Amino acid sequence: MDKIDLKLIDILQKNARCSLKNLAKEVFLSTPAVSSRILKLEEAGVITGYSAHVNPLKLGYNIKAFINLEMSPKLKPKFYPFVAACPNVIECNCVTGNYSMLITVAYHTTVELDIFIGELQEFGNTQTQIVFSTAVENRGIDLST
Repeated sequence: MDKIDLKLIDILQKNARCSLKNLAKEVFLSTPAVSSRILKLEEAGVITGYSAHVNPLKLGYNIKAFINLEMSPKLKPKFYPFVAACPNVIECNCVTGNYSMLITVAYHTTVELDIFIGELQEFGNTQTQIVFSTAVENRGIDLST
């Protein structure tokens, strides 16, 4: 990857709908050259997809929470398919520390969250933190440094 690839990635992280024409203008290449570079980045697994950012509150998801799960590693083969099938799970990470999983979820109500936490407790102890506000939204990786 060179500086042009990094600039393309940076632009696409900020606006995945940026046209090839505009990308080409930003990096001083032809549209076919930019298209080829993006395809190579996708094939290499650097660019893994494109998405739209949405406001969960506008969609009725009033509760965002982080759930720490203390779980035996032996349960991972059963846990991973379970958590992957849960549509309200935004992200799940295997982490270090007292807890082995950090799960981010979004729910309409605390009742729905409570039901999910009850299901999670089949795998181990949980600790939940409900988000009041978010000072910094997910913003991608800063490639300008």
